[in-house]
Amino acid sequence: MQHAPVEEIARSVGIARGLIYRQFSSKEELFVLTVTDYLDELHEVLTTAVARARKPESRLRRCAEAFADFGLRYPAFLDCALSLMQRPAEQLQAMVSESVWWRLGQGMARCIDVLAQILRDGVEAGEFTASDPDYLANVLWTQGLGVLHLARLGVGVRRHPAGVPVLFEIDRERLIETCIATALALAR
Repeated sequence: MQHAPVEEIARSVGIARGLIYRQFSSKEELFVLTVTDYLDELHEVLTTAVARARKPESRLRRCAEAFADFGLRYPAFLDCALSLMQRPAEQLQAMVSESVWWRLGQGMARCIDVLAQILRDGVEAGEFTASDPDYLANVLWTQGLGVLHLARLGVGVRRHPAGVPVLFEIDRERLIETCIATALALAR
């Protein structure tokens, strides 16, 4: 959608191009609002996933698993999130209205705070040693997006002894376990 002309977007939803510009100041704004819809849904998924667990380690495991499952179930979310990360925040902020920027920030902060709160609780319980839970939550969020991109590609590359690059299949379940193990290792 980010690279599609506005005319194509309007045609695909069955409206006139002018209606898009009447509601959104730019195509980027439409794109960012699409991301915020995904973030709202992801927040609900993460909150529900961690609500059933008591211990911070179990909550972190469930959070990482729910995040990975969501990203694999909704590849457009992954595309949107990675696309937003391709430009500096100041540049994106200049392209959208203040209210849209606020919604994006709120959506991301709500999702990342689920993870940060688990890390804070784990530090308080003596299970984790994260010195800055908010920082670590942002690192885990970004790493998770990268791992999900690898899962979506489904292939890795290695160097064959003859010096030729060779592709190999990446197992999604193994990557989900890697997300969980990485989150736990960094938190500890």
